[in-house]
Amino acid sequence: MSDPAFEYAPIGLVELENRIIRRCNLHFASMFGGNEGDYRDMPLLNLYPSHEDFERIGKRGLQAMLETGYYTDERIMRRRSGDLFWCRARGKSLTPEDPFRHGIWSFADISEERRVIELTPRERDVALLTCRGLSAKEVGAELGLSYRTIEAHRARLLEKFGARKLPELVAKLSGMPL
Repeated sequence: MSDPAFEYAPIGLVELENRIIRRCNLHFASMFGGNEGDYRDMPLLNLYPSHEDFERIGKRGLQAMLETGYYTDERIMRRRSGDLFWCRARGKSLTPEDPFRHGIWSFADISEERRVIELTPRERDVALLTCRGLSAKEVGAELGLSYRTIEAHRARLLEKFGARKLPELVAKLSGMPL
């Protein structure tokens, strides 16, 4: 039975079971490249830049979903062509006791708002937590690193994004107009 609201939604939608795509809508298939059938029973892992990103984001998402049943973030994903792009992901678990068992996720291409700059997985973590307003000490505690190491990562981020100060970096990372 067809569900027009799911199928024709103006945002990418997927139904996941244990992080395996069971079905997706037209917008999702168009965004990532290909047809809906190309994604049926595909591991979501195939759309991440790396296995490490898949594991790290999954761990963070699982923790949030165990607490709230919901997760949202902005991340870099991989199209079928191999091109990387910024994506806003939002997920709602249909099985709160086992959040990844069954859920509905939306994906929005936000690459027009953000350019992709090559970052290490650690730089991505530091950037994400910095944008959430955490201090260097708080980021360090979250990642199990010293605040001096976090400051070194932030310095590299400032350089890569051409920002002079931390607020300018956060604005660039969050896609705010300057």
